[in-house]
Amino acid sequence: MVSREQESLRRFLCVLCKGDAFRADDIAQEALLKAYMAFGKFEGRAKFSTWLFRIAYNCFYDKQAASVKTERVPLGPQHEEIAADDGRPERRFEYQDLYRAIGDLPEKEQAVILLFYMEEKSIREIEAITGMPSGTVRSHLSRARAHLKNFLVRKENT
Repeated sequence: MVSREQESLRRFLCVLCKGDAFRADDIAQEALLKAYMAFGKFEGRAKFSTWLFRIAYNCFYDKQAASVKTERVPLGPQHEEIAADDGRPERRFEYQDLYRAIGDLPEKEQAVILLFYMEEKSIREIEAITGMPSGTVRSHLSRARAHLKNFLVRKENT
């Protein structure tokens, strides 16, 4: 079950961590360890992926809270590419502007937009993962869409 979710979990965390693949891997490893230790408590009321993403999301916020100084890490060549690379050089940075726009969103908006669009989670699953009521999830999703649209329109006009 973990191997099916590992790639999407890592992708989700990598974008939340502003492209810092090392930090995302650390959080993913911690989440997987916590999930393993608590697997006996998994009741199956939610999908396994929802339960695992909830643990990872909590680990991410625990790391944020524990960090006295939060430093933004820009996407750049020193970080692993998040977008799929099919070997063609021109595709390497195809989604860079989109990831930059997502990186500029407030963290809760980032989380819901990533879960909804990239991980194809339902509002109900996002509610379970983030602990936000469904109305709040919808609100963050709406604001995130508006912010992304504004960013992309500004980018297009420059």
